[in-house]
Amino acid sequence: MESTATVLIADDDRAIRESLERALQLEGYTVRTVADGVQALAAVHAEPVDLLVLDVMMPGVDGLGVARVLRAEHDRTPILMLTARVETPDRVAGLDAGADDYLAKPFELDELLARLRALLRRAAPIAEDLDGEAPLRVGELRLDARARRVWRGEREVELSKTEFDLLELLMRNAGIVLDHATIYDRIWGYDFGPESKNLAVYISYLRRKLEDGGPPLIQTVRGVGYTLRQG
Repeated sequence: MESTATVLIADDDRAIRESLERALQLEGYTVRTVADGVQALAAVHAEPVDLLVLDVMMPGVDGLGVARVLRAEHDRTPILMLTARVETPDRVAGLDAGADDYLAKPFELDELLARLRALLRRAAPIAEDLDGEAPLRVGELRLDARARRVWRGEREVELSKTEFDLLELLMRNAGIVLDHATIYDRIWGYDFGPESKNLAVYISYLRRKLEDGGPPLIQTVRGVGYTLRQG
C-alpha cells in the first residue's frame, strides 16, 4: 500500500520538517528528515527511499542540486519539489533538474498528500499486461512502456516520470484531443482547477525535449486541451 512507503523530507525550516513528519506519520508513512541537500544525498545513498520531498531553497546544495545529482546517477526516485517561487521559469528549472512535481508554498496538507499518492502510484511496478507489448509509435517518435524509454528518430530522450507518463497518455490517444480535466485525472489523480499552470508547464517542457528543432508533435486545442499528431 502507498501509506507504507518511506518518504525523505529535506527542508532547512525545522517547523516545516517537523509538521510534515507528524502529518505523514499519521497517514502511515515512514518518514526521514534532513535539513539540507548534502544530508539528503547522504541519506538516499545510505538507504534508498520511495519518494523525496525537497525544498528548493536550502543552504549548500539546494533541492535542484539534489535532483540533478540523483538523476545523473540514474536514480528515478519520485521527487516532489517545494518552492516559494511560482513563476514559470522557476517551475521549468525544477523540471530541468529532474523533479516529477512541484508544490508552491504555502500549501494545503491535503494537496501535498494527494500529490504524494499520485507520485507513488506512478512509481508502482509496471503491470504484467505490458509484457510483450510492442513499443508505441507516432511518426518518428517511439516509446517503450515496459523499459520506460523514449526515442525521437535515433535520439533517445531523457524524461522525468511525470513527463514520461504524460507522453505515454498522449501517444496512446494519438489524434484524439484530451481535455485538461482528463489529463489531470489520469496523470495526477485529481484536477488542480482552472487556474493551475501545472499542465501547461509540463507540456511546454515536454515539447522542448521532444522537438529540438523538429516538426511539432503536441498540438494545443485552445479552450479544450492537447493532442499528439504525427509530425
